[in-house]
This record gives sequence, C-alpha cells and structure tokens, in this order.
Amino acid sequence: MQMKAIALNATLKSGPDRSKSSTGHMLDLIAAAMKKEDVDCEILTLADYDIWPGVTSGEGDGDEWPMIREKILAADILILGTPIWLGQPSSVCKRALERMDAFLGETDDRGRMPTYGRVAAVAAVGNEDGAHHVSAELYQALNDVGFSLAPNAIAYWVGEAMKSTDFIDLPETPKKVQSTIDMMVANALHLARLLARDPYPGSR
Repeated sequence: MQMKAIALNATLKSGPDRSKSSTGHMLDLIAAAMKKEDVDCEILTLADYDIWPGVTSGEGDGDEWPMIREKILAADILILGTPIWLGQPSSVCKRALERMDAFLGETDDRGRMPTYGRVAAVAAVGNEDGAHHVSAELYQALNDVGFSLAPNAIAYWVGEAMKSTDFIDLPETPKKVQSTIDMMVANALHLARLLARDPYPGSR
C-alpha cells in the first residue's frame, strides 16, 4: 500500500537560512528513512509561507494556510518538526496547531474529523532539555485534532545546556538518534497502513 507523508518544519528561519536549520536536518533524516520504505515525504518550511493567525481553515485572501491544510489532508502521515525554545515548541509550530483547531468543527456525519485515519509524529531539536515537554504538548494537541500516534512517536536530539553545538553541526548522526528515527518511521507506517485498511467507525 503506497503511503505519503508530509513534514512541517517549524523553524524560525526562512528563505536561505532554513538550510542551516537543525530542525530541517532532523526532518531530512526522517524523510530519508521514509524513502527507504518507499514513502514520498514532502517537507514544507512554515516560515516561508504567510500563515495568518486564527483558528479557522481559511482566514482570507493572502492566507496560505489553506494550501498547507490541503497537503496535510492529502498525506497519510504528518511529521511536525520544531526547535525547542525556552523549553517550548516554537511560535511557528504553535500557530500551525492553532490553525489545525479548525478540524474540531469539520466533522462528517459520524463525528469524524477530516484528520481521522491519519498518523502524526514529532521531531524536536534543541540545546537544552525540553524534548519530553515538547512531545507531551504536541502529542495532546495533535490527538485533540484527530491524528493518531503510534508508539515512540518522536525523534529528538538535545545538546548540553549553555553550549553552542547544534544538531546540524554534528559530524555524524548519533546511532541512538538514527535508531529512534527508524523506529518512529516503522511504527508510524505500520499504524497508517492499519488505519487505511480499517478506518475508525465514528459514532453510529
């Protein structure tokens, strides 16, 4: 069964600077692991788009969220990648989640949000602790708006506090990080395939 994934990079960097993003580097590794499983994974850098504040699926002419929303719903798997700032997901990440709040009111005749049957996972990077707090926030938010999460649904790296080494600066990917990425991808794909064959029934 052919699967499709989309990764949203919630780095604060945009344009040429995004190539220096540790979050982007982590998502590139995840996309490579997806490719090994014959899954196409498109990566979007959210800061490159004009995403208006709000909690609807479309906030007006010029708002580019509707295009991103369409890509999310066309994929089987969503990877939400964020840097850790002040122990929190980035403001860009939080804006994307606020826009996904609209899914709560877009249910079908069985009460199912359009995200039902789609799997989400998280990627986080930072130079201090906070990955567990970030994953807890994002897990709850993504589940609230209809996504399913498999076991081990996060790949992360955190460096020493008060140091200057970023994930993108490492000479090679730590084995533990790579094995976590591989596990996350395998579990997300397994769950996505199960849900494609046997969708949630919703209320009858």
